[in-house]
Amino acid sequence: MSESPTEAMVRLDARVSRCRKCPRLVAWREQAGREKRAAYADQDYWARPVPGFGPADARILVTGLAPAAHGSNRTGRMFTGDRSGDWLFASLHRVGLASQAESVAIGDGLELTDVRMAAPVRCAPPANKPTPEERAACAPWLDRELAILAPRLRVVVALGAIGWQASLDALGRAGWTVPRPRPRFAHGAEATLGRTTRRLAGHDVVLLGCFHPSPHNTFTGRLTEPMTDAVLARARTIAEADGLG
Repeated sequence: MSESPTEAMVRLDARVSRCRKCPRLVAWREQAGREKRAAYADQDYWARPVPGFGPADARILVTGLAPAAHGSNRTGRMFTGDRSGDWLFASLHRVGLASQAESVAIGDGLELTDVRMAAPVRCAPPANKPTPEERAACAPWLDRELAILAPRLRVVVALGAIGWQASLDALGRAGWTVPRPRPRFAHGAEATLGRTTRRLAGHDVVLLGCFHPSPHNTFTGRLTEPMTDAVLARARTIAEADGLG
């Protein structure tokens, strides 16, 4: 008897959390867990690779870059525990894709509706800059996550240019056709990728671009709440248009 998508995702998440492929990232994530920020001195850091978060049958995938050293590297849940995540979860709640507006820690009651969150790089990198070699080493985890999500996946929301490029690469490896010329990232950008393989029922996936909700973008007004809400609301509209329950 084959395992369900939920069982497959649980098994994948466990494997992700044990990964030690990249010595530099292993050293950095564990160092951050020892040298804690004063505000979190009494907390035990996760300090491991961060698995995805959200249902295994989600029609929407949100991709970023990598965990923050004192955000999800601390909490163990994607996008949880830093200002970028605070911004993102508040928007997801406003458009009806999250059960609450705040994401503080695992076990805080937050549930996502039809959304899965993942990062192309699963460990916190120094200066938030993983090397090309580290990105390549981590890519198979996103590939396997996409394989589980693929039967129902309809939308990928890429946060930032790196998330956009990583998502295009991963979707291409999964069997969707990347348009030529290759779509360029912009806030609100939209690209449709057609399915070309017969491994799964054929359907298109739409890639949406959104500025990353980093403090640099939100504090300067480059990214506003209405801008974020518009992209996520568009993702929900596309996902629900195909009629899958």
